[in-house]
Amino acid sequence: MKNFLPAFLLGASLLLSQSAALAQQSNDQASGQQAIERDIQLLRSDLRSTKKQIVAANMRLTDAQAEKFWPVYDAYTQETTKLGDARLALIKDYAKSYDTMTDAQADDLLKRATALDTSAASLREQWIPKFRKVLNGKQTALFFQLDRVIGLLIDLQIASEIPLVK
Repeated sequence: MKNFLPAFLLGASLLLSQSAALAQQSNDQASGQQAIERDIQLLRSDLRSTKKQIVAANMRLTDAQAEKFWPVYDAYTQETTKLGDARLALIKDYAKSYDTMTDAQADDLLKRATALDTSAASLREQWIPKFRKVLNGKQTALFFQLDRVIGLLIDLQIASEIPLVK
């Protein structure tokens, strides 16, 4: 896993710097924002690909296991991508209101962030039995350990790039 982490973290850093750049764009630069949006989507796709490579390298599945595992993994990834979309929207809203944030906006952002954390934990809980149907107990634990570690690394990168509330 350590061989993939530098590339993964670089990709995450690029994603975050693009998000920061988005926050600095003015509304009259719609084409610039569209280009940034496209770049963010490409970077997110690259991060998902790198994550899949890390999982593949660490799971060491037999061909028979892989045949059953990857469709479940892909379905799970679609669900986690929805949470990523919501997180990105939250970051954009935070960036837009950063200089003029009211108490009400801060309350709303905090509630949404907390709801996302809860949703992520709930999603993992829902998917454990689905993975357990195609993997043994230790493999399922390994997958979710990898998933969580990668998620925490991304969260750390995001947290290091976002300024604290004024």
